[in-house]
Amino acid sequence: MSKRISLSTLPPFDAALFLVDEDSIDVYLREIRASNDPDLLASAIEDVERARLMNQSACPLD
Repeated sequence: MSKRISLSTLPPFDAALFLVDEDSIDVYLREIRASNDPDLLASAIEDVERARLMNQSACPLD
């Protein structure tokens, strides 16, 4: 028997944590654009902005 997982018990997912370089950002945005969903694209752009800010603060000397 499989155990059911409640969505409310899962931790929040943040795509920005996985967008660690320009290549991963490029792949992410290509997939999002293929969906033709403007709301999803707007959300993805926010993810990319957050990722770039996190990556910039993690490597301030680059």
